[in-house]
Amino acid sequence: MKRIANQDGFIPRQGNFKSLISYQKAEAIYDITYYFCTLFLQKSDRTVDQMIQAARSGKQNIAEGSSVSSTSSEFEIKLINVAKASLQELLIDYEDYLRTRGHLQWQEKSAQFEAMRKLGREHNDSRFFMAMVTTRPPDKIANMAIILIKQTDYLLFRQLKALEAKFLDEGGMREKMTGIRKQVRKQQSKSL
Repeated sequence: MKRIANQDGFIPRQGNFKSLISYQKAEAIYDITYYFCTLFLQKSDRTVDQMIQAARSGKQNIAEGSSVSSTSSEFEIKLINVAKASLQELLIDYEDYLRTRGHLQWQEKSAQFEAMRKLGREHNDSRFFMAMVTTRPPDKIANMAIILIKQTDYLLFRQLKALEAKFLDEGGMREKMTGIRKQVRKQQSKSL
């Protein structure tokens, strides 16, 4: 039986996760968190490992979700949700740090909050934020991280909404495979 080639194939090219703004911000959050934990928390504190792992999980799950996107919408959505949950855990750790040490968390509409939010909207590069972080005290770093986490959470929410819409419009991998298989069979029967 002669094979009919499907030039496009049914497995799309996977996305480049490093181009995702959510990934870039998550990478900055990881770098800030690593710096913060190694400089300002005691190594024996379990929170150090938990914060670093939560930051890492946020970044890694965005990358993994993007990589698996070519074959599984379901896993992509699940992994982006895991990234979102990990960053929420990290957010709480930073808020706990401020509260338990008597530091103020920047409030929305405050000058510091708005200035950092603006920087977060304008920049995604970890190097930019790390240059700032290395000159700030720990309470300022925690507040900066909180704002970046909230911005990344919003981006991940929008990413999930876009994935949901794409799934509703295009279906999942099984549907695509079945459709292409039916198309190939139809072409094969015509060529006989």
